[in-house]
Amino acid sequence: MGITERRERERDQTRAKIMNAARELFAREGYDTVSMRKIAEAIEYSPTAIYVHFKDKEALFGELCRQDFGRLSDAFKELARIEDPVERIRGLGRNYVRFAIQYPNHYRLMFMTSHVHSATDEIPCGKGNPDEDGYAFLRTAVAEAIAQHRFGREFENAELATQTLWAMAHGIASLQITKGNDPWVEWRPIDERAIVGLDAILRGMLVDTTKPRPARKMRKAGAR
Repeated sequence: MGITERRERERDQTRAKIMNAARELFAREGYDTVSMRKIAEAIEYSPTAIYVHFKDKEALFGELCRQDFGRLSDAFKELARIEDPVERIRGLGRNYVRFAIQYPNHYRLMFMTSHVHSATDEIPCGKGNPDEDGYAFLRTAVAEAIAQHRFGREFENAELATQTLWAMAHGIASLQITKGNDPWVEWRPIDERAIVGLDAILRGMLVDTTKPRPARKMRKAGAR
């Protein structure tokens, strides 16, 4: 290995060390209370060394988001081949929970840490692109299911249905991360809880195909 390649590898290793320490601190203490100096102290570096790799805390946090949300998007890509949108939603929920359990510090930072974006912040992580944005991926599947009249009328708002499904999956994931080792509860296996939770909420949202779908009431002319 040449000098250039070795330096590049050492640079990447240093960046990874900084990011791992920052991710853990942000998740444990919150974005606002963590300084670049505190991150440097955690890995026994000088603050100057941190600034060689990241110009400020916002840049460091942004890079963490790009990498972590990119990893989550990768976990969803195989599901795009599933034609049935409802089965795609099921697979998405299961992969979401599995990601949270596999990468708990990543998940804490991404979904359990408050960070208010300012108007000058860069739009993060391919927002709105289903290939890069997990929320957009889920919303697309939900919109397809609605277009196929698979959901009941009370769930025909795609944003409401998407956020309801997301809240359920997040509840299972976050409960496991924060309380999964608590002996007070005799926890069932996480995969089992995820499957039961997904099936239960979808059963409540989906149209019962064994019953005729009631016709919409026609509004009288001039009625408000």
